[in-house]
Amino acid sequence: MTENKVYQLSDFDYHLPEELIAQTPLKQRDQSRLLVLNAKTGEYQDRHFYDVLDYLNPGDALVMNNSRVLPARLHGVRPETGGHAEVLLLRQDHGDVWETLVKPAKKSPIGSTIVFGNNPDHPLMTATVVGELEHGGRYVEFSYDGIFMELLEQLGEMPLPPYIKEKLSDQERYQTVYSKVEGSAAAPTAGLHWTPELLEKVRAKGVQTVELTLHVGLGTFRPVEEENIEDHKMHSEFYQLTQAAADTLNAVRAQGGKIVATGTTTIRTLETIGTKFNGQLQADSGWTDIFIKPGYQWQVVDAFITNFHLPKSTLIMLVAAFTGRENILAAYEHAVQAGYRFFSFGDAMYVHK
Repeated sequence: MTENKVYQLSDFDYHLPEELIAQTPLKQRDQSRLLVLNAKTGEYQDRHFYDVLDYLNPGDALVMNNSRVLPARLHGVRPETGGHAEVLLLRQDHGDVWETLVKPAKKSPIGSTIVFGNNPDHPLMTATVVGELEHGGRYVEFSYDGIFMELLEQLGEMPLPPYIKEKLSDQERYQTVYSKVEGSAAAPTAGLHWTPELLEKVRAKGVQTVELTLHVGLGTFRPVEEENIEDHKMHSEFYQLTQAAADTLNAVRAQGGKIVATGTTTIRTLETIGTKFNGQLQADSGWTDIFIKPGYQWQVVDAFITNFHLPKSTLIMLVAAFTGRENILAAYEHAVQAGYRFFSFGDAMYVHK
């Protein structure tokens, strides 16, 4: 859908009662509710996630982001003072140097160290601050014996979004069932609704399932501060699509099948590559800061699954680029009235033309 209007940040606001922010995942992933929205007409229906099968046809492709969330929140101690410090891994810069957020940042000048493990005198891992970034960011270099990812599994916690106050009893519930490639600071949450059994039903129906990778950065939670959304600068995230995946998707499109994306991260990857190669898909990897908002010319995606997003976020703007602003806000208003669960552990939408 093409819109020429210049939108303001306030145009993407809506009222959300706090009690509708889901604090824990449902017991069964695919039992969440599904609001089906026709982007052309604005009509919507209340279904359940397992009903998504009704909207997928033989010859379609379902595309999923197989990135896996790192247990990226580390709690450590400053050896000089014994004070607590928290380090949140954002992304690997090079070698053992990572871009991180450190709290409290003021007590973390270049050269300072933080140790991790139960015995500060014999830590399992040490982080040394080697550079400063904006927003309290720090480059830290880790030193350790053994394998970094194994130590991270031992020491780290899942970096749940700031609006989730409950502790997660099973860390795997903040991973998709098809997560494989470690590197995300947050989950691609639309995929949390899929179960292995439901995916088998999708394949049995003659739908191709295709994986790509986009490592979600914490910028996904950073609020938009500019009232004129044209002034907002997107964060960059690493993506990768293999040639085999591109070939499958191109074949599906050539035969008239739909490309159905699971989540905004999958959308961002497909549309980045489609924009780069004039609507075609091919093997590609790199960093994307694509900002999809009303007026965007869609290249690849025909329909998608997504969760309910924060007011005034770039993610609700992305959905509005497909549906039109009025249609998505009307659907959200219905979801609020109907008591849908919002955000990461909440319910889902299926959006189609």
